[in-house]
Amino acid sequence: MKRLTILAALAGLVLFTLVVAFSGAGEVLDAVRSAGWATLIVVLIRAAAIAADGIGWNLLFPPGRRLDTHVAILLRWVREGINQLLPVAAVGGDFIGARLATFWRCEGAMAWASVIADIAVQAGTQLLFAVLGLGLLVWLVGDSEIVHYLAGGLGLAALGIVGFFLLQRRGGARLFLAIGQKLAAGREWAALAAVERFYERLREIYANPRGVTASVAVHSAVWIFGSLEVWVAFHFMGHPISFAEAIVIESLSQAVRGAAFAIPGGLGVQEGGFVAICALFGIPAGPAVALSLVKRVSDLAIGLPALVAWQWIEGRRALGGPSSALGAEGGLAESRR
Repeated sequence: MKRLTILAALAGLVLFTLVVAFSGAGEVLDAVRSAGWATLIVVLIRAAAIAADGIGWNLLFPPGRRLDTHVAILLRWVREGINQLLPVAAVGGDFIGARLATFWRCEGAMAWASVIADIAVQAGTQLLFAVLGLGLLVWLVGDSEIVHYLAGGLGLAALGIVGFFLLQRRGGARLFLAIGQKLAAGREWAALAAVERFYERLREIYANPRGVTASVAVHSAVWIFGSLEVWVAFHFMGHPISFAEAIVIESLSQAVRGAAFAIPGGLGVQEGGFVAICALFGIPAGPAVALSLVKRVSDLAIGLPALVAWQWIEGRRALGGPSSALGAEGGLAESRR
């Protein structure tokens, strides 16, 4: 597995180098410099989006069993940092987030089930966002061969998401639990090992349609809100676009990066996707790659402190800090009372 990750990272690095060379390194650097304050604004937009995602995750918990809002946001931030910066196939941070939630008296099975449901909601709303982007693309530039390719890709993604929801039925539990133990091994994961309890918690989550609907609404709004990153960056670079065009670029580029989850950070794939999609609106390759680099600065600005926060949380528990008493065992004991 490590060898495949290294090979994927090397392939991404080669692709990234080729895309930058094709786009013109000088033109890319000029566009990055012209972005100026847009980079800071993009970081702030990303931070707000992650906070809202944390709220969307927390809404999936049954009423009375939710995390404190600030804890949900903190752990969602940690999940994002791990997924963006570490080679964990874009989901390892979610499993670690479930484990960390048990430090705040969240029952292990509920933490695990809530994260699985949150991944499903995010995947489903991202697909809807991509469909919206494809529809806007047809409306703005008309039908074309690339539209057909994108539609085919979204069709395959839809099948994958349906499969993921089916895995949340009884047959998929052991797979989820095996992945979690592999990515975040530790004795705390014994709290997540009861398959029956895991499914009971999943049923509780989906039996609360108000919470699920609210979570879907929040995540959907976050995807659209994230399009501001594209709109702001191109405005500062001197390539103003409409917000509808920003939605197309953001939604389809996110879909392209998601399809390349095996490559750490979607390196090279994200840049190539931006070049191809932005070309549909007459935006040169240099600014398109510069947009990707601005987003990567945001990944680092958000992700690196998140990794520090993760280690701080782990350290407090290891050293017997206040959170050490809020482990999985406490949550399970609480659930039995």
